[in-house]
Amino acid sequence: MVTAMMRSRRDRPVIGLSLDSEAPGGYSKFPWYALRQNYFSAIAAAGGLPVALPHEPELAEHYLTLIDGLVVTGGAFDVDPSLFGASEHHATVITKDQRTAFELAICRGAHRADLPSLGICGGEQLMNVALGGTLIQHIPDEVANALAHEQPNPRNEPGHAVEVSAATRLANIVGRKVMQVNSAHHQAVKAVAPGLAINAIAPDGVIEGIEDAARKFFIGVQWHPEFAIDPGDQKLFDALIAACRS
Repeated sequence: MVTAMMRSRRDRPVIGLSLDSEAPGGYSKFPWYALRQNYFSAIAAAGGLPVALPHEPELAEHYLTLIDGLVVTGGAFDVDPSLFGASEHHATVITKDQRTAFELAICRGAHRADLPSLGICGGEQLMNVALGGTLIQHIPDEVANALAHEQPNPRNEPGHAVEVSAATRLANIVGRKVMQVNSAHHQAVKAVAPGLAINAIAPDGVIEGIEDAARKFFIGVQWHPEFAIDPGDQKLFDALIAACRS
C-alpha cells in the first residue's frame, strides 16, 4: 500500500485521468478507450506523472490509494439525467453508463479523501452531480439568448469569455477577472451541489466553474484548459500539482 510518506517523496505526483470509451468501430472492432494527448501533456508540463484510469467502478477505491490527484475529463456524452432526479431525458442526451459509474465512484472517493481533483467540461458536470447537484440538459432550451456553447470555430480557439468570481480559489489561481475559453458543451451546471460554490460565469449566465473551498483542491471548469488558450489555463494544472505536493 502506498503511504502518505511515500507519496510525499515522489518527484512527480501521480495524476489519474479518466478515459473516454467508444463502442466497436474506427480504431478497433472491439470496445476501446481513448483520450486526447494534450490532457496528458498538460499534466506532465505542470510536473505531474499522468496515468490513465479504465472504467472499473469496483476498483475506484484501489486507484485512490495509488494516485496523488485526479482529473475527471470531458467527452461527447452526458450524465444520465436520472442520476440527478430528472424524470425525462432530453432527446439530445447520450450516456456512457459504465464510464459515469466509475467517475462517480472515484470522484466521490476523492472528495471524501480530500484528494486534489480537477473536473474538465463534462468532468465539472460529473463533480456537481456526484455531490448532489443538477444539470441543464440542453442549454438552448433552458437559457434565453444563450451563447454558442458548442462553438463553431475550432476547439483550440476561444469561444467566449468567462467572468471569474472574486474571492474564489479559481480567482486566486489564475489571477484574472476575465478568461478567454473554448466551449464544447450543450449541458451545464444548474443547481450547484451542497458545499460547492460558483467560481466562473459566462456572459449569458451559464455556470462555467465550481469549487469546494473546504477541500485542498476540488475545482471544476466547463472549458478545456488543456488547450492552454488563456494564460490562466496552465496555472490550473500547476495549482493541481502544487496541491498534491502540499
